[in-house]
Amino acid sequence: MPVLYQAGDLNTNSLVVPDLYVQIQKPTALALNGVSSGRVGLVGTAAWGPVNTPVIIGSMGDQLAAFGPKQPLSSDIGTAVNIAVLNGASDFRCVRVTDGTDAAATGTLSGATLTARYTGSAGDAITATLTQNSIVTSRYTLTTSHATLGARSYSGATWTAIAAAMAADTSALVVATVPTTVPDLAAGTTTLSGGADGSTPTTAQFIGTDGATRTGMYALRGQGCALGVLHGLSDNTAWTTQATFGQQEGMYMIACGPAGDTISNAVSMKDAAGLDSYAVKLMFGDWLWWDDDTNGDMLVPPQAFVAGLFGGLSPEQSSLNKQLSGIIGSQKAGLASSGTTQTYSDAELGALFEAGIDVICNPAPGGSYWAVRGGINTSSDDATSDDSYTRLTNYIAETINSGMGTFVGDVINDTLFGDIRAVLLGTLSNMVSSGILASSAAYAVVCDSTNNPQSRTALGYVRADVQVQYQGINRFFVVNLQGGSSVVVSTTTTAAS
Repeated sequence: MPVLYQAGDLNTNSLVVPDLYVQIQKPTALALNGVSSGRVGLVGTAAWGPVNTPVIIGSMGDQLAAFGPKQPLSSDIGTAVNIAVLNGASDFRCVRVTDGTDAAATGTLSGATLTARYTGSAGDAITATLTQNSIVTSRYTLTTSHATLGARSYSGATWTAIAAAMAADTSALVVATVPTTVPDLAAGTTTLSGGADGSTPTTAQFIGTDGATRTGMYALRGQGCALGVLHGLSDNTAWTTQATFGQQEGMYMIACGPAGDTISNAVSMKDAAGLDSYAVKLMFGDWLWWDDDTNGDMLVPPQAFVAGLFGGLSPEQSSLNKQLSGIIGSQKAGLASSGTTQTYSDAELGALFEAGIDVICNPAPGGSYWAVRGGINTSSDDATSDDSYTRLTNYIAETINSGMGTFVGDVINDTLFGDIRAVLLGTLSNMVSSGILASSAAYAVVCDSTNNPQSRTALGYVRADVQVQYQGINRFFVVNLQGGSSVVVSTTTTAAS
């Protein structure tokens, strides 16, 4: 009976026995699936949760379960997620950072010590109740609960058994430490105390380390984030470090200046930092008023509004003139409820944009609403200074990077060249279909003997040259109006078909 072979397992040039030989060929993908262009990598502070560990967040419910109640701080993860979700984002990788003075809440119940699983003030609201089973009186149930974090229950006849059940639960709110001489179980209730969030982390703690154990911003490596936010960090000494990281990871880093900044100081800070990169979008330090449903009116950095907007936009889109939600005022304009309406002059906006600094303000070109006014990054090169350049370049590059590695190790021949071209052309064709690129005339791929001479392929090199033309962004819309009683209007009548 004929044997089935996987392609490459059978040497068809050395067959001896006449028979049927069936080789199963692996299908060649016609295109690569595009990577996420809206995933937000967010670094900030919280009252609960793991430190220096990326956590997948898709909603405010996820955020509250992972990081506890929102805090009235400019660096708070929960506030940033709330703002970004309202403006369109739905996919986050959040990293909590601390200054190292944070502490876990503790309590004592029936002779055992209970310690909150994570550090932070949220642990102070955890209650632990030990109740005796009414039927099997030798068994007890420990219930730990928190208004935001939820509740967990564990049963056993001894503290040792209950502690083991808690240790096996990766979502447990507390861990139990049992003395060497195990105390008897006894019904009772305790509320944990002593939890602390610590002070605002330093710039170095926000940035973190990039070693075997990554912390801070570097914990976002390999998480597939398209956008990066170190929420509330306004230190200009960190901007170029963010730029380097953004270029390495294909992330558009959204940075900001300090609250209440002046235009002249903002320009000086950017110049002093030596920031000139398409990988960073620098927002002016005109912080925004946000009506938080937990903490009331808060002055917050503009980063989360921008990241949230991008999180819901296709990668060819710019932030320019897109309406933002949840803003009730700014430092310059004041609170809308107060009736203060200070606006930016063209001269002020021009000074910011010429320096590569963007700003959120009201009005926008399309009307009286809050929007990003420039749609630019910090690059001084006009060809790369638009949001759309950064986002689309990263999107295409990361999409190619996500799947083309399968060709490494293949034999270099015309079949390989054709397969590479087919995948790249299929990928770009799909981008045309989705409106990311304008038409099939907007791209070209060369991968054949013309750019792969034998002198290079003999050394194992294969080269594919890809050209992609992006769609422009309407930045300067000019309408020529000619009016007056002497104007002669010419019209052209099109015959009905």
